[in-house]
Amino acid sequence: MTLLQRSAAASQSRTEATLADAIILAARVMIGLIFVMSGWAKLMNFGGAVAGIAKRGVPEALAYLAPPVEFFGGVAIVLGMFTEAAAILMVVFTIIATATSHRYWQYADPALYRAQNTNFWKNMTMMGGMLLLFVTTGGRWSIDALIRRR
Repeated sequence: MTLLQRSAAASQSRTEATLADAIILAARVMIGLIFVMSGWAKLMNFGGAVAGIAKRGVPEALAYLAPPVEFFGGVAIVLGMFTEAAAILMVVFTIIATATSHRYWQYADPALYRAQNTNFWKNMTMMGGMLLLFVTTGGRWSIDALIRRR
């Protein structure tokens, strides 16, 4: 299925299509930046980040992959580069991060419960956004579209 068949912008007027592409771009930036910022912080403290991730029960090999996957996956989403693959990769990353780091049901303390519950559901909404990016792809204002035009 091509971008034009999958994108709602395909059946819209030029103005509507431009607006749709602007919204897809804004969504990519908003969704991707959280991964870029969080991944960058983990890359800058790589050893500590890997140790913390492994301490939560993630196999060490995956713990070493997590910081670069988070950062570069976020960059790919922001740029609209390999958008479909990046979106699915980041959904898998977020499932693992959510399952290992935001187990709100394990906390008796109301403040910790509330904080982890909020992060759990925040991650669920981010996964929903990434699934939408998988379906819409990066839009016309993406590196993917630039490559397709060549």
